[in-house]
Amino acid sequence: MTAYAMANLHPKPVLDEEVFTYMERIQATLDPFGGRFLVHGAPDREVMEGSWPGAVVLLAFPTYENARAWYASEAYQALIPLRARHIPGDILLIDGVPENYDPATTAARLRGAANDQARAQEQAQAQARTQAQAQA
Repeated sequence: MTAYAMANLHPKPVLDEEVFTYMERIQATLDPFGGRFLVHGAPDREVMEGSWPGAVVLLAFPTYENARAWYASEAYQALIPLRARHIPGDILLIDGVPENYDPATTAARLRGAANDQARAQEQAQAQARTQAQAQA
C-alpha cells in the first residue's frame, strides 16, 4: 500500500545555499526506497478551507516501511540539517488506504464502535445508580 511523507514547510524569503544543496541531493536518498515527489512546493495551490501557510511537499513510497526506512536512513539524516537550519516545518509519514477503500465502510465501523461505547457507558451509569440506591 502506498505511503506518503508530507511536509508543511515555512521557507524564508531568501534561500540559503544549503537549501539548494539539499534539493540537489534529496532524490539520491529517495531512490533506494522507491520514493518520488508528487508535489514540491505547490506555489500555485488554492487554499479552500482554513489557512495553509508555507510550502507543501508530498512524497510517495511503495510502503510505509520504505518511507520510515528512507527517513531514518543515514543519507537522509545527513541532509536534514541543510534544510532544517533554514526552512522549519512539520513533517509526517502516513500510510495510504487500499485501492478499493470505501469511506462508508469506515463510517459503519466507527458508528458501531461509537454505539458500543454508548451502550457500555449507559450500562455503567445504570449500575452506578443501582449501587447508589442500594446504599441509600
